[in-house]
Amino acid sequence: MEILKRQTNFDFMGQRKLAMIFSGVLLLVSVVSLGVRGLNYGIDFTGGVLIEVGYPDTADLVQIRTDLASAGFPGATVQYFGTTHDVLVRLAPREEVSKAELSSEVLRVLRKSGGDMQLRRVEFVGPQVGEELREQGGLAMLIALGAILIYVSLRFQWKFSLGAVAALFHDVIVTIGFFSVLGLEFNLTVLAAVLAVIGYSLNDTIVVFDRVRENFRTMRKGTAVEIFNRSLNQTLSRTLMTSLTTLLVLVTLFFLGGELIHEFSTALIVGVVIGTYSSIYVASTSALALGVMKADLMPVQKEGAEADARP
Repeated sequence: MEILKRQTNFDFMGQRKLAMIFSGVLLLVSVVSLGVRGLNYGIDFTGGVLIEVGYPDTADLVQIRTDLASAGFPGATVQYFGTTHDVLVRLAPREEVSKAELSSEVLRVLRKSGGDMQLRRVEFVGPQVGEELREQGGLAMLIALGAILIYVSLRFQWKFSLGAVAALFHDVIVTIGFFSVLGLEFNLTVLAAVLAVIGYSLNDTIVVFDRVRENFRTMRKGTAVEIFNRSLNQTLSRTLMTSLTTLLVLVTLFFLGGELIHEFSTALIVGVVIGTYSSIYVASTSALALGVMKADLMPVQKEGAEADARP
């Protein structure tokens, strides 16, 4: 911890070309995977059947999955829901079987293997609802990014706002691409995590940009690269402390939070790591590439203010 409190002197911007190559590779892999493989949408988006059941004793998820696979449901998602006595089963829709028949067949399998299980709820999600959720989720991300672009433009300067939004696009695409490459399920909780990543990454970026603006106004000498380097080093301890404490909680949720929030914690872990990296390199490098300079950040001097200030 003592090391994090010291002022570092890393040449972050000296490595910005390598960082851009690395980001380019990540984006390329993500975009290609999204275009070729797409996302493994959960039933929140594709439609399907959700069944919650309760058992008097601890449910054996492995046995339940085996029984469902033997009965012709190899793609069923089985996970604990709150406690080890409550089980949630998710099934994709089948064209040849109605949802009512599908749920009844699954319940017969569960009763055969689980004995005294109790049905808690059965929910049906239609494909039209799933398509609407996809559209609304994408719209929510676009609105969030647009609002951020306007906010950063008003708070700082348009070159900074483009840098911030470039970093956010980078984080979103890489996080979603991670799910596409590994074939992990993409559901509403993951979408919520992606939106949370946008907020987290923006917070880091705003802290860096605020220090950059302050140093541009107070440092009389120094190039833009030197000012960015100094600002990043000044905020590095805060960035690392925030990221490490956040990751500590997320890793705990990943291992101990249960299957229900597994994808949620996975998306946040990837997003926090990528967001920390992008606030240092992508946002700052983009602002530098747009030619940000001291004149862009100096406060506007009102006409006559200098004359009025004289005795």
